[in-house]
Amino acid sequence: QVQVVEFGGGLVQAGGSLRLACAASGRTFNRMAWVRQAPGKEREFVAAINWDGSTTSYTDSVKGRFTISRDNAKNTVYLQMNSLHPEDTAVYYCAVRSPPSTDYNYWGQGTQVTVSS
Repeated sequence: QVQVVEFGGGLVQAGGSLRLACAASGRTFNRMAWVRQAPGKEREFVAAINWDGSTTSYTDSVKGRFTISRDNAKNTVYLQMNSLHPEDTAVYYCAVRSPPSTDYNYWGQGTQVTVSS
């Protein structure tokens, strides 16, 4: 049984930092990502990382502020978020891809990140 669980959301002031973690279990995951959804908006890709951490990608609005990483021994992916803006307020979801799927086929329940101005 696959489980995907996020940790680390909360309330922070603008300019502050938060670190999200996502623990996935039950399968092997070759790609892991963070996706967010702000109130009244569509889901937005934030960052992704491949199986060995050698390749990462970010949406333009978080480049230079957010860092995605993973620990395969723990099957965990992290999102370090620095210099947070109020516009980063959203529910952050962890999405993972397990072969042979070519899309993210398992999702967590989401964790709320609120950045106050």
